[in-house]
Amino acid sequence: MRTVQIVAAEATHRGILRLRLVGRRLDSSRYNIAPTQPIPVIRQHPKAPIRELSLMRWGLIPSWAKDPSAAAQMINARSETAATKPAFRDPVKFRRCLIPADGFYEWVKTGKAQQPCCFEINEGELFAFAGIWDRWKDPSGNWIKTCSILTTAPNAVTSGVHDRMPVILDPDNYDLWLDPGMQNVAAASDLLKSLRRPPDEVLSGEHSDQPCCERR
Repeated sequence: MRTVQIVAAEATHRGILRLRLVGRRLDSSRYNIAPTQPIPVIRQHPKAPIRELSLMRWGLIPSWAKDPSAAAQMINARSETAATKPAFRDPVKFRRCLIPADGFYEWVKTGKAQQPCCFEINEGELFAFAGIWDRWKDPSGNWIKTCSILTTAPNAVTSGVHDRMPVILDPDNYDLWLDPGMQNVAAASDLLKSLRRPPDEVLSGEHSDQPCCERR
């Protein structure tokens, strides 16, 4: 997955309620988010029944990393192996999150050019990717929070475009995925199954930060 289409200010989907905004103001919409840019992330407050919406940099930097150079290569984590990888093992166990979106893009080669395809669910219904996050202290002593989106094998709709797709959690699993008390890696891994309901339709558009996709 290369970019995501996110509507951050309208998190009204079932299971993404009781939000508290943390940190700086979120823009209402982003249509083309690139690696290392900020994206909205939803986390469960560890001691209160509140979910916090904040911005994190897309591209996970492990807490033990010496520098942030690998972040652009860690925008995604393979769900099948994330729990065994040093960079992702602790985040899968302790720092899971939801990343709200209403679509995601994959790129298709058409001759020498590339054509972006936007996948949606039910004409733009809000959903959530399974995410993990971590925090890293830079040389100045500032904490930087970063995240990755978990991926899985493609379903029938996306397989013709890419060999991977993001894990889209069933809303019934949001509570368990965010539960800070659920630290069983095997149970967490069981949840990393993509929502097999196919996106409602494939959209096409140009590579820009404007709502330019048109229905095919």
